[in-house]
Amino acid sequence: MNHKNWQAAWSRALVAWGAAALVSCADGAKFLQETDQGGIVIYPYKSEQGSLVSSFRRDAIKLIEEKCRGAYSIIREGETKGRARVAGVVQGSQEIVQERRWGIQFQCK
Repeated sequence: MNHKNWQAAWSRALVAWGAAALVSCADGAKFLQETDQGGIVIYPYKSEQGSLVSSFRRDAIKLIEEKCRGAYSIIREGETKGRARVAGVVQGSQEIVQERRWGIQFQCK
């Protein structure tokens, strides 16, 4: 897949994930998009902790390694569209929590 196709796939995947994130309740690392030769994995992280030391990053890398049977290249990674969720109700008002997400686009070797 050439560079322009990867860019288009990345953009389409982020838009699709944004819509899915509004209805999804599952946390942790998961595939946003999969192809025969790679895909995109996303995971949540806390801004004060950072994306690279998130415990979910290990899970994301494990998904990539399993998909590629070990050998892969990271094509691009960065923050993706997060989501807002209701964490609870405090004194009659909803507490909204903003969650941040990190995406890793990879290609199997």
